[in-house]
Amino acid sequence: MKYLIAGLGNIGDDYVHTRHNIGFDIVNSFLPDPTVFSLDRHAYHASLKFKGRTLHLIKPTTYMNLSGKAVKYWMEKEKIPLENTLVICDDIALPFGKIRIRKEGSDGGHNGLKSVIETLGTTAFPRLRFGIGGDFPKGYQVDYVLGKWTEEELKLLPEKISAAADAVRSFVTEGIDRAMSRYN
Repeated sequence: MKYLIAGLGNIGDDYVHTRHNIGFDIVNSFLPDPTVFSLDRHAYHASLKFKGRTLHLIKPTTYMNLSGKAVKYWMEKEKIPLENTLVICDDIALPFGKIRIRKEGSDGGHNGLKSVIETLGTTAFPRLRFGIGGDFPKGYQVDYVLGKWTEEELKLLPEKISAAADAVRSFVTEGIDRAMSRYN
């Protein structure tokens, strides 16, 4: 069985370890050395075996607003069905570190999810949203999501990323319903 795990984010040094790139950070946590990702069409890609399953991990190089292009390409290239595709992104509506897994849903104002929905032509794909909180003054959302984590968040981040990675493993091995009941 094959799975596509798409961690959304933006490429480039300016975006490394920002709140908006939590999808990249979660995907990176699956491999001890993130340099094993190779630059391929529309994404950095790596694959690994996990409990008899093949996980195709991608970090789109299309920037957040065109993430759907990379997700669709890799689904088609690897012949991975929609239900075996998990999109990971940040969410300002959730408290820091809170995980929410859904089978489908709206974009919730997230441009990466909006792109995936538009490109795939459906809202019915699994997604994992990672809470980044919403503690920013009105009009400063972009600065907040593209900003670095606070010192307090940085202390807790490894544990929160590990929990998100466990949720991904649950999705892959136990299915989305079980993952939702465990991690939501």
